[in-house]
Amino acid sequence: MAFDPTRVDCWIFDLDYTLYPPACGLFGQIDQRMGQFIANLLGCDATEAKRIQKMYFHDHGTTLAGLMHYHAIDPREFLDFVHDVDMAVLAEAPRLAERIMALPGRRLIFTNGDRPYAERVLGALGLDGCFEGMWDIIAMDYRPKPEPSAYRGFIDAFGFDPERAVFVEDSARNLAPAKALGMQTVWLDCASEWGDRAKDDAAIDLVIDDIDRWLELVCAELAAGAALR
Repeated sequence: MAFDPTRVDCWIFDLDYTLYPPACGLFGQIDQRMGQFIANLLGCDATEAKRIQKMYFHDHGTTLAGLMHYHAIDPREFLDFVHDVDMAVLAEAPRLAERIMALPGRRLIFTNGDRPYAERVLGALGLDGCFEGMWDIIAMDYRPKPEPSAYRGFIDAFGFDPERAVFVEDSARNLAPAKALGMQTVWLDCASEWGDRAKDDAAIDLVIDDIDRWLELVCAELAAGAALR
C-alpha cells in the first residue's frame, strides 16, 4: 500500500502525540491525574489505580469510557480534573502550522479528548487557526475511537467523502475503522508505550516518525504536481 496525497481533499489529524511529541510530558501530566482520579474515586493506592486505568484504556478505548461503564461517573467531572494541566510544556510549532496551512482542502481534528482541552493545546502550539473544525469525545457521545460510531458520526457531521480523506494518528489501533470506511491512513510511530497496540498492518498505508518532515514532503510533492499541470 502507498499513500497518495493527490487523492486527498480532507486532512484529518489526531491531537495528542500526533501534533506534539511525547517527550514534552503533557500527556504524562494527564496520565498522572487520571490515576489520581481513580485513586480518589475507588479509595485505592497509586499502583492499583494505574492497573485499573490501563485496563480500562485497553478494553474500552479510553480510561473515561471504562469509568463510565463500570462506575457511572460524570464525564465532565473527569475531563475537567484530568485536563487541569500545565500547557507551558508545549512549544509553538510555526513550521508545522505553515505546512498544515499549505495543505489543499479541509483540515480537521479528530480527538478522544474534549474540545476545551484540545483548543488549549492548539493555542499553545500556535495551531489554533489551522483547522476548520473538530470532532471530540463529547461529539462522539463518549464512544471514543476506535468505536466505529465515532467515525461514522464524524463523517456525517462534516460531510466529507472518506475516500478523499487521510487520517493521521499515533495510535495504530485507531486506524483500522478509518481504513474500513475508505480513508487513507498514516501511522505516526512516535515510539510511545502503547502506540503499536493492536496494530493492523493491512489498515496502514504509510508509517512515518516525523510529522514535520512528512508534511514538508507532501507539500513539495503536491506543488511539483501542480507545476506540471
